[in-house]
Amino acid sequence: MSPTKQSFFIPITVALVAGGMFLIGKYMEQQDLSPVVVSVQGEGKMSAAPDIAQVQFGMQTGRVTTAEGAMAALARDMNSVIAAVKGEGIDEKDITTQNLSLRPAYDWKDGERIDRGFEASQNLLVKVRDVSKIGAVLTAATKSGANQAGGVSFTIDDPDELRAQARTEAIADAEAKAKILAEQLGKRVGALRSYSEDGGSMPPAVYRMAMNEAVGIGGGGGDGGVPVPSGEQEVRVTVSLSYELN
Repeated sequence: MSPTKQSFFIPITVALVAGGMFLIGKYMEQQDLSPVVVSVQGEGKMSAAPDIAQVQFGMQTGRVTTAEGAMAALARDMNSVIAAVKGEGIDEKDITTQNLSLRPAYDWKDGERIDRGFEASQNLLVKVRDVSKIGAVLTAATKSGANQAGGVSFTIDDPDELRAQARTEAIADAEAKAKILAEQLGKRVGALRSYSEDGGSMPPAVYRMAMNEAVGIGGGGGDGGVPVPSGEQEVRVTVSLSYELN
């Protein structure tokens, strides 16, 4: 082989080898080496009897000649109602005014407004920490003059412990689902990638009643007032977990 042909062959061989290495490197760069990730949801729920009730009721004066007279009548009647409620063991800190209003009263005749004085009203929200006393509190309020009742709502004063228990149950549920899914895919559950949580709220159960129910008329409440069962309330927590699969 002549020197001229030999010098021509060697550069071509080196170029082919270098080109092959370049193509292999590009192929490696294009491969997706990130782990497979799966996301699962779990739910947990815990129930408990409410230990707090909130009772709504109030007073409306009806028509009084003057604004001052309407407010004086309201103050007199509401003082009696509040005293009766306190007599059932309710602390003053648990009695809150929700609404206080004074408005003109009037009628219409032949398109003409006829003033009839004023009406005053006040609504209270009372926290009852012993739910067995709900009927007695309502009865005391209505017998002392309250003529408006909004309803009764129940809640748990400190739901954090229930929420934590529901969360533990939800996480265990999600972990079990992840293991089953991994086995079906021929994988094993790896590192936790993400966590999110939804829920934990506990909407209060609300009961509406008329004034005759509050004092036990037709409801079989007797001196203790109408029975108001509180039942149980449920705390639900939903979690979302993402795991790597190995």
